[in-house]
Amino acid sequence: MNTIVNSPMFGIALTFLAYEFGILVTRKVRSPLLNPMVIAAALCIGFLQLTGIPLASYQVGGDFLIMLIFPATTCIAVSVYSKIDLLKRHFVPIVVGCTVGAATSIGSVILLAKWLGLPEILTVSMAPKSVTTAIAIEISALLQGQPSLTVMAVMITGITGVLSAPILIKLFRITDPIIQGVALGTSSHVIGTAKALELGQTQGAMGGISIFITGLATVGVVALAF
Repeated sequence: MNTIVNSPMFGIALTFLAYEFGILVTRKVRSPLLNPMVIAAALCIGFLQLTGIPLASYQVGGDFLIMLIFPATTCIAVSVYSKIDLLKRHFVPIVVGCTVGAATSIGSVILLAKWLGLPEILTVSMAPKSVTTAIAIEISALLQGQPSLTVMAVMITGITGVLSAPILIKLFRITDPIIQGVALGTSSHVIGTAKALELGQTQGAMGGISIFITGLATVGVVALAF
């Protein structure tokens, strides 16, 4: 049993099975509050807690999946290229929107951290929460933050954005696909872009380019802030 649990296949298999179950539930129950990633995370945590399997055993396979984040992020460029003409026509507004979004995200973390009296390591670890994990980990390392805290902040930000986006889009009657995509990509990185792709190809492409622009803007804002 220990051999199976400590094998990389354990973490990989558990993650895939939980995510597939999350997709099945999402298809059956049409609700903006249900997301495959949220369901998968809850199932994995619950399973480890119930069985008493240490997190380190799961991470043997989980770390392998984290390695796939970098090529997966690059693959988003395919959807961006398909809408390159649309991007050229709206390039300046998209860049401005992403930059303002990055500054707002980092500024809110700094202000809330000071208000709550949080230690510096928490502040720098959470600062890059709105960029994709691949970029956030590197920024956190440069700021001498804790990568594990950064990954958690990135995940919470992405999941929160995915759950709240459909509600906010309806509430504020946002019908422009470009605005929808940029908002999701800027605030919720890859997870938000995956949701944007569900809304349409244009939304997905705009979300994809927003990830890269927000990443670059975040590096600049972080350099100024810290």
